[in-house]
This record gives sequence, structure tokens and C-alpha cells, in this order.
Amino acid sequence: MARHRSLRHRAWALVAVLAAALAVGCSGDDAADGDAASTTEPAAASDAAAFPVTIEHAFGQTVVERAPTRVVTVGWGSADAAIALGVVPVAIPFQAYGGNEQGVLPWIAEELQRQGVPTPTILPDAPDAPPIEAIAAARPDVILAPYSGITAEQYGLLAKIAPTVAYPGEAWSTPWRDTIRIVGKALGRSPQAEKLLADIADRISAAATAHPELQGKTVAMVWDSGGKFYVYKPADARVEFTEDLGLVTAPSVSALANGDQTFYYTLSYEQLGALTSDLLVSYADTDAASKAFLGASYAQLMPQVQKGAVAEVTGTEFIASVSPPTALSLTWGLDDYVRLLSDAAKGANATG
Repeated sequence: MARHRSLRHRAWALVAVLAAALAVGCSGDDAADGDAASTTEPAAASDAAAFPVTIEHAFGQTVVERAPTRVVTVGWGSADAAIALGVVPVAIPFQAYGGNEQGVLPWIAEELQRQGVPTPTILPDAPDAPPIEAIAAARPDVILAPYSGITAEQYGLLAKIAPTVAYPGEAWSTPWRDTIRIVGKALGRSPQAEKLLADIADRISAAATAHPELQGKTVAMVWDSGGKFYVYKPADARVEFTEDLGLVTAPSVSALANGDQTFYYTLSYEQLGALTSDLLVSYADTDAASKAFLGASYAQLMPQVQKGAVAEVTGTEFIASVSPPTALSLTWGLDDYVRLLSDAAKGANATG
């Protein structure tokens, strides 16, 4: 399942020693100085009085002494939050899932173009480990990784390069709102972060108000991939976001839950008829994969499929924008997502 592998099931293994990383960082100073995207916007809007700030996280606490001017982001969502708050990082991760050939997500590319600033350095694609050497070469004064999978050992290496902000609880589990707040605090822009969150909340509220047919409808959110059928639990960010629009998780989702995974569980195809809800949100990387699932004999066991009450979320960009959403991606994909939910709700209503 591509999205799980790329975000939650990555167990980054150490592939570089700190000495080599720091050596690259020192030898790369001249090259970094000549990079058009090597400096961020000066943190003029940051509250200088906010510093130093101390941020608690899973590996202890990090002190950011002064407003950062060279920000590097790791994982998911931190780059989006920094850019939305007016600080363009010097380096951001390569995003294979949903990104273009350069590894840049569409909402990031659009926002950088809107701000009239060049694309930051894109760190090497590193599905198994944070690219320590490249991060050191960017000469950051802060590393933001509040939604990531860094290990304690990797955190130790990163923290020797620059103050590093890790996730507050479990890897790959920080709520999207908390990611924005953590980044805002690290950048001395907490008031701007709260304003950003309020603006996003207004957009979500307006969408919910404009679609009363969604209010109170029960929903189950699933992905059929590689012979396994995944059901998302309420703790998953995509479910939380969907509930913000007025839907509620169907009782069957909790009743059928098994295993010890926090965000999802797998269900046998024979049990699909028991996963009842008003709406079904089905994820698939391609339209063809979605149609294959809906046409399968086991899918016909599901009353939502029989009624046509299915919102098909397809395409890596679209899926990435809402699972989990970020400071930039949530509004980027919101209208299309709500339209799909609305069509599914109308299908459910039309068939009783």
C-alpha cells in the first residue's frame, strides 16, 4: 500500500555517519552560498521576543535560540507549514508520492509561484533513511521533523547538525493542526499559525455549511490494495478531516476493528458486508484500480457499493492532499473532496 509505505511504515535505518555528514556540510559552504534557493525569507515577521523557544518532543526537548533563517524540513507537512507561514526552507524532502519528477508537491509548487520565490533545494529521495549528508550540506539553523519517522539515533545525528524538532508522540502520528502549531512556534510565528488554522477552519466550516446533505452521515474509509483490505480508524488524519465536514465514523468501523494498529486495520473480504455505513470513501492510486475494486465480487457484498454511495478518491496527488492534510494541501483538495462526498451522499439518499 503505497501511501502507508511512504509515510507510516518507513523504518529509517542509519546510512551515514555524522563525521561524513558534517564534512560534507563544511565543504559545501561555498556551493550553498551560490544556490538561489539557499536562503529563506528573513524572519522579519517572527516575534523576536518569542525566542528562545523550547519545544518538547518524543526525544526530549529542543531549544531554538533565535529566529531561524535556514530551515530544513524532514518528513511530511513541515515544509507546507513553514511556507504557509512565510518562511521558505532552504531544503525540503523529495516527495515520491504525489510529487512531480523533481519530488515537489503541486500545492507547494503553486504557493512558491504565488509568492514569487524559487523552489528550495530538494533533498535526495531517501525512502529508508533521512539524507544526513545532504541535510548537513544545507547548513540549517533548525531542522523541522514534527511529522516524520526519525529514530532516536537519527535524531541524535540531526541534532548535532542543528536544533531538531521531532514529533511529540508516535512517529507519523502528529495531528495536522499540531504540525502547524509546532512549526509556528519553532519559527517564532505562533500568532500567524493560529491565524492560518482559523482561516482553514473557516474554509472547512463553509464547505460543511454548504453541504447539509453530509451532516450526520456515517462513513467508512477504505483502501483495497495488494490483496488486503484496509479500514481506517478515527485516529487517522484523513478520518478526522472528514469528520470535520460533518460526517461521523460508522459504528461498524469500531465493531470490526482488530489488531493493534492505531490508524487502520485489515478486514477479510468475506466480512465486507458487515462494514455498513451511509457512505464509503474508497482510495486507489488510479481510476483503473478503483474500478477494479468496485467491480470485484467481494465489493458487491457492501451495501454502499450496491447503492452507489461511494466517493472514489483516486490519483496520488489527490490522495496525498487529504491523507493527511497539510497547511497547504487541505484547501488545495478540499473542493474536489467535498464534491465527491456530496455525490456519494446524494446516492445514499436516493436509494433510501
